[in-house]
Amino acid sequence: MIIDTIALVLVLIGALLCVTAAIGLLRFRDVPSRLHAATKPQVLGLLLIAIAAGLSLRSWAAVAMLVPIVVIQMATAPLSAHMVGRQAYRNRTIDAGALVADELADDDERPEDAGRSQ
Repeated sequence: MIIDTIALVLVLIGALLCVTAAIGLLRFRDVPSRLHAATKPQVLGLLLIAIAAGLSLRSWAAVAMLVPIVVIQMATAPLSAHMVGRQAYRNRTIDAGALVADELADDDERPEDAGRSQ
């Protein structure tokens, strides 16, 4: 009974975090803010839901299926956010005035300009 209650609370918190991520994707104004909303709360929400599913099912086989799901999500979310952010920087859809540090300033070569410089 107590484990089921804990699992229910974890599912509710995880779902709330996923809804927060979706609202952030719709409401935030620029790409870096949207990436922040899309990665951090969504990954934490999925982690909480996976823990709740593991607690609720009480099976090592279920845990064995949930661990790769969480690991793959934690590995791919930052990678995809990096790719989207880099492409937004190349497309110049990021407000340059909002950047605290521009570490890509020296690497500002667009793909279509890559062959012309040589």
